[in-house]
Amino acid sequence: MSFLEEIQRRRTFGIISHPDAGKTTLTEKLLLFGGAIQEAGAVKNNKIKKGATSDFMEIERQRGISVATSVLAFNYKGKKINILDTPGHKDFAEDTFRTLTAVDSVIVVIDVAKGVEEQTKKLVEVCRMRRIPIIVFINKLDREGKDAFDLLDEVEQKLGLRVTPLSFPIGMGYDFKGIYNIYEKKINILSDNHKQTVSEGVEFTDISVPELDEIIGENAANILREELELITEVYPKFNKDAYLNGDLQPVFFGSALNNFGVKELLDCFIEIAPSPQPKKSEERLVDSKEEKLTGFVFKIHANMDPNHRNRLAFVKIVSGTFKRNAPYLHVRLNKKMKFSSPNAFFAEKKQIVDESFPGDIVGLQDTGNFKIGDTLTEGELLNFKGIPNFSPEHFRYVNNADPLKSKQLHKGLDQLMDEGVAQLFTLDLNGRKIIGTVGALQYEVIQYRLEHEYGAKCSYENLPVHKACWVEPEDVKSDEFKEFKRVKQRYLAKDKQGQLVFLADSAFTIQMTQSKYPTVKLHFTSEFK
Repeated sequence: MSFLEEIQRRRTFGIISHPDAGKTTLTEKLLLFGGAIQEAGAVKNNKIKKGATSDFMEIERQRGISVATSVLAFNYKGKKINILDTPGHKDFAEDTFRTLTAVDSVIVVIDVAKGVEEQTKKLVEVCRMRRIPIIVFINKLDREGKDAFDLLDEVEQKLGLRVTPLSFPIGMGYDFKGIYNIYEKKINILSDNHKQTVSEGVEFTDISVPELDEIIGENAANILREELELITEVYPKFNKDAYLNGDLQPVFFGSALNNFGVKELLDCFIEIAPSPQPKKSEERLVDSKEEKLTGFVFKIHANMDPNHRNRLAFVKIVSGTFKRNAPYLHVRLNKKMKFSSPNAFFAEKKQIVDESFPGDIVGLQDTGNFKIGDTLTEGELLNFKGIPNFSPEHFRYVNNADPLKSKQLHKGLDQLMDEGVAQLFTLDLNGRKIIGTVGALQYEVIQYRLEHEYGAKCSYENLPVHKACWVEPEDVKSDEFKEFKRVKQRYLAKDKQGQLVFLADSAFTIQMTQSKYPTVKLHFTSEFK
């Protein structure tokens, strides 16, 4: 297969939603239909010991939530599909935001009963900002929920999307009979005796025919006809270019748990979703069809295999072919590196690959060379944009609870912070370590992983900090900057990269500091250079 054909057959997308909307279950079912797994894991049911394939960290299995983005790849109908299943919980949003830099399109999952929730809004905003093509999947139709048209209105108003349904439910909850696939003009019916089985789609190019009444009943058929008529009048016709430009969002209805509507989603997705797209670097726009390799690290995961304490850097390939054992330039370190065992992913299962193409996610064994946002090229000096550190919202001192294990604690904190799950600040005054996170749940995850993966114990102390501000003086030698450092020395720290950070205790302090020291700029993200 030629290089261009390899690019054309790839689809790399993320699945995003509020916690508990059924995102991980949908991922499982996509894998099931793609033939990548034989049996889907019940994510929440503790009686079934088989967990969800994409939730492979021990803590995820215990809590039934995803706390890290996992990467899954499989082939379906000649297409190579790369799924990035992201955490929905807001405490892990930073991992999700970074993952969105590595996808070409997204599927947003919405719960039929709860409708659009807060976390979904934030994530969709990021997608719209980056003009990422979006497909909406309204899930859990086997439960009682909101009216389909009300949901479509809600998606338009709350998320600011312009939607067009490509499938539509026949009834809902107890009356749920199946789905009419508008895109393929087919009907799929739930079989009465077994809720988990779905009939093969019956083709209905003309829904006015009496056969429809026989299949789903006269009443349901009449309602469906009226609803489909309303859809053609109210919603725009599906247009692939508008979808790819981020101006139109197709909507599918279904129940991932009952395998319903998932195959329609997958079949349509591989037809309309974009192949790998060009990506903007600080220097220029990099086209995916370029011959020379470029790629960037969007995630680092420590201890994918707890027995070997290994770290993996996840690299999204933007252009060119990544070859095993070929030398590539690590731009930030300005040194050539070779990789003897690059991995392709299937949740925690990995296999070594000889070559990978644009759109693929490759895992590289890392001994501490990589940071999130690093670029690999064949020699060109490029830096991909858009993977900053945001100011955390929670701050705590971290104390060593077992003095005999201080080496393990230091190593564990070092590696976990490289993953980007949280940020580490060291106070200039006394060298005390402070962990800053986006959400409080992160502290539990860090404590759990330090103990179970590194054999180190830690305790926390609260710290009244409002925001971390990265400091950028106009002149390092100016009297004003020296004065700033003298007065604020108790609140100054260094981040992991050695950048100076001011830990402000309130919004008022930030305001006062900015007016008193106008030549010392304060930033709320670390990416300002």
